[in-house]
Amino acid sequence: MLGGSLQSRAIKSQTLPLSSILRPIPPVLDVRKIDSMAQTLKNETPDFIPSPAPESIIPGQLPPVDVLHYRSSTGKDFYFAFGGCHRMQAYEKAQVEGVSCKVLRVTKPMLKVYLGGSVGAIVGDE
Repeated sequence: MLGGSLQSRAIKSQTLPLSSILRPIPPVLDVRKIDSMAQTLKNETPDFIPSPAPESIIPGQLPPVDVLHYRSSTGKDFYFAFGGCHRMQAYEKAQVEGVSCKVLRVTKPMLKVYLGGSVGAIVGDE
């Protein structure tokens, strides 16, 4: 099975709806890489294998995306993906709603490292 990042390798994968994952930083993308991943998700043979090649390609699967989970003081859950941009776009392109994720719980100060002063505007906490 595909392992995840150094930070999330020991965390069990779970599936989150694509629509619930926020991606606040616009990605810079390689369309051929996205197309290849979308083909993999559809159990098709990819037309292109990115370099460096992934450890292993399992039809219908991509490595899990690291997702940060923040629960606001009102109990609302926020899920953020700051990496895995090509994988997220591949799920979207392949119209696969369930994203394989490794979910890491974070605090508001931890989110501020990624979002800076806009963290309060995004999560709506005091």
